Amino acid sequence: MSATAGPALIDAVAADVDRLCTAEPDVRQDLPDSVHKMRVATRRLRSVLKSYRRVLRRRAVGEITDELRWLGGLLGVARDAEVRAERFTALLGDTGEPLDDAVPASVDAAVPASAKQSVPAGEKSTRREDFGQRLVAAERAIYADAHRAVVDAFDNDRYTALLGTLHALITDPPLKDSRAAEPAEPAFTKVLRRDLRELRHLVHSEHGLAGAERIECLHDIRKAAKRLRYSAEAATTVLGKPAENLGKQAKHLQGVLGDHRDAVEALHTIRTHVADADSSYQRLCDAEETAAARALEQYPDAVEFVHHHPLD
Repeated sequence: MSATAGPALIDAVAADVDRLCTAEPDVRQDLPDSVHKMRVATRRLRSVLKSYRRVLRRRAVGEITDELRWLGGLLGVARDAEVRAERFTALLGDTGEPLDDAVPASVDAAVPASAKQSVPAGEKSTRREDFGQRLVAAERAIYADAHRAVVDAFDNDRYTALLGTLHALITDPPLKDSRAAEPAEPAFTKVLRRDLRELRHLVHSEHGLAGAERIECLHDIRKAAKRLRYSAEAATTVLGKPAENLGKQAKHLQGVLGDHRDAVEALHTIRTHVADADSSYQRLCDAEETAAARALEQYPDAVEFVHHHPLD
């Protein structure tokens, strides 16, 4: 374990740099989950650099995070479309399997029993025509275009420069001498306390909100939980169990609100296709509304840790 903040931080981000830099071949081949893995590595690295920014020279870390935001944006368009296509395929039984087998448990639970189509024994569910197929096809087309844009980016000078910068981040890190030389334990604890305070502030600001305002505030809470998760995971080697537990709690909150956000965004996408709607349209809307509500049922328990934590 590195005793000072600078080397400890570089140790913490080295694995993410490696994961990001080695993900390119899989993404080029469009292997399953490859875009997701590269996007996570990109987001995680950017988040950790922002949380621990006071250990690094401002201009250098700003340039790196700006370029990571660019790459993450490209990957995000592809990944979001991929998720929606998979979600709609499952809900619509587009795989040709019986609906109850094709739908993941978390999504199937949101479908009202009255809306599920019964399938006679020994038969497969029929493919839902028109609206459902067009919905899935539209998301797959978005994914295909976005994936091409990512691969094209791999071949340009901007991406090549980013890879060079990331390698230099590890081999010749732009550390701020005074902060980097501080003992790692108090420096990392300070970062986690700051990220926890920011999350708590957002949680308190959500009280009394309703409708679209509440939905956007919950989205901000999810992002703050993700930032805390990543900063806590980066501190685990230095701070041990308290940081590990905090990271797990933040991850759970992020997951709960991520499920809510997925349902909200899927519902929005479905509604943008209302002009093409058929009999399955309302069933899908009802399923996503129910999925969003059920995710929020878990929110009070998931957010409880924010109000009291050993590091605070």
